[in-house]
Amino acid sequence: MRYVVTAMAILTVNNIKQSFGEETILENITFEMQKGERVGLVGVNGSGKTTLFKVLTGEYTPDTGSVVFGKDTVLGYMEQHVCRDFEKTALDEVMTVFAPLLRMERELEDINQLLSAHPEEQELEKLILRQTQLNDAFVDGGGLTCRSRARSALMGLGFTEEQLANKVGVLSGGQKAKLQLAKMLLSGANLLLLDEPTNHLDIPSVEWLESFLTAYTGAYIVISHDRYFLDKVTSRTLEMKGLGLDSYKGNYSRYLDLKAEKRLAAERVYESTQKEIKRIEGIIEQQRRWNQERNYVTIASKQKQIDRLEATLEEPDKDPEEIRFQFHASRRSGDDVLTAEDLSLSFGGPKLFEHVNLEIKRGQKVFLIGPNGCGKTSLFKILLGQYRQDTGLVKIGVGVDMGYYEQSQLSLDDSKTVIDEIWDLHPRMTQTEVRSALAVFLFKGEDVFKPVGALSGGERARVLLLKLMLSKANFLLLDEPTNHLDIGSCQALEDALLGYDGTLFVVSHDRYLINKLADRVYVLGKDGARLYHGNYDAYLEQREKEQQALPQEEKSQPKVNLYKLRKERESELRKKRSALARLEQEIEENDRSRKALEQRLEQPEIAADYEAVTQTSQEIGMLQEVAEGLLLRWTELSEELEALERAAQELDN
Repeated sequence: MRYVVTAMAILTVNNIKQSFGEETILENITFEMQKGERVGLVGVNGSGKTTLFKVLTGEYTPDTGSVVFGKDTVLGYMEQHVCRDFEKTALDEVMTVFAPLLRMERELEDINQLLSAHPEEQELEKLILRQTQLNDAFVDGGGLTCRSRARSALMGLGFTEEQLANKVGVLSGGQKAKLQLAKMLLSGANLLLLDEPTNHLDIPSVEWLESFLTAYTGAYIVISHDRYFLDKVTSRTLEMKGLGLDSYKGNYSRYLDLKAEKRLAAERVYESTQKEIKRIEGIIEQQRRWNQERNYVTIASKQKQIDRLEATLEEPDKDPEEIRFQFHASRRSGDDVLTAEDLSLSFGGPKLFEHVNLEIKRGQKVFLIGPNGCGKTSLFKILLGQYRQDTGLVKIGVGVDMGYYEQSQLSLDDSKTVIDEIWDLHPRMTQTEVRSALAVFLFKGEDVFKPVGALSGGERARVLLLKLMLSKANFLLLDEPTNHLDIGSCQALEDALLGYDGTLFVVSHDRYLINKLADRVYVLGKDGARLYHGNYDAYLEQREKEQQALPQEEKSQPKVNLYKLRKERESELRKKRSALARLEQEIEENDRSRKALEQRLEQPEIAADYEAVTQTSQEIGMLQEVAEGLLLRWTELSEELEALERAAQELDN
């Protein structure tokens, strides 16, 4: 049930219960929000955060309870996965917020055509009346200015005139997030529901979003696993716990402190009450031993005391089960772990990066950051020998054993079970040892026999972390290791990496992780990798000092022909987009061919023919190999395109 009232609160949620079949997801959910409040919604994966959002939007109807909005509340919902029509332009996607006005506009055009055909008098009167009604509604609703408002909103969010015509499918994650925000702003929303808004955003885009939310005058609730982001943009935290909800004043870090204090106080009360019960039980036992009539009166009185205490006794909630593990290196490496000199990479087109120099010593915890598409993963693959650089050399130190965590998760075999994915790598381990290791990563009982292909992103991440732990490598290269992990798993990973006795090189946009672990940060750009000493906050301080000194430096820089440079970039962008479109067509054709062959295998006459089955299976295998090559090239092209688009945007700014 949803009501609108004139109360001061912008939102009141009262005693919500939400079930699906026999499974209850939410129960006794009650909270209130005031105008301008900034709320973070946290909880383990599967705790019901997105379900609560869908109750608030009206997509789900709760079994009991109510959602009450203030009379002036306009709700805006930013889902995790939107902009589903990749063929729409950026401007057209934003214009969907004005769908009712656009329908009126089309109907007015149809009426004008009918009027131009000189209808009979009775029909003419109906058309003119309808035209007048529509025109008034269209003007009152802002139809005359809706297009200019949409353009202004996008331009204000950093889109160029050319980018307004770009298809949604070629936009970066940050640009798609800006489209959603533009839609919510144009809808007049003053209460935003933001579901994982930082997913797939690079650090510059997240910083932009933080600035936007800091300046936003309305209220919002944000679901996020990005703890640094939550600290920046929230002043109250709601935690989904069990089926219910706990409220804490303060941002994420303050919530952790308050939660620990609350837990400690509850444990002390619980222990104190248990001690008192045991003390009274001792008195009762003593009275029974004396076995006199008056002692039975005392026993009855004391038993009532125990009953009252037990009625108030509340055991502190146990934290949800979380992974707890450690990384250990099997041997000590030499002092020089990695040296890279003058690396460059281009994939045959413009340079993705060049003049990259790196130096990593034993025991250091080094992070690599930079915007999406700048080539961070590609640089890792050069270090691993999977890509060949255009120029430069890589030296791996003596006694270095490399372990790699890849964010794409493609190294997992979807056809295997979880236990076989581990056991096949470590055949000397007993089944008990393998299952014990899996249990540490929360794969217990029948879970170990799940097909890898059926696992969630978070479960796949846990399998990869276990493989990495068992490798006992002394130099870990981790590419976005906190992607797909809930906050509890992120904390467990941090603890494991803090205690790791080897060397770390990590690509990450998780600034909380960088702050906690990093002693050095490299920032990758087109012209090299800039080294900053310290963690993320130290990097920000140094960057701010550099930016303050920038105007004087810029004055001395030679002028460039911006028009010519823009034209060259536009030409490169067109070529890359065309190549990407052709590649996507090849991938689709390959997929269709494979599916046709797989359907052929299911035909009885083929299934009964051994030679036909063998030949068809070989053809499927060949197509699969081609598909892997096409997907690799698609990834490379996408990175190149994103780097070009970012460079073009920087040029326009």
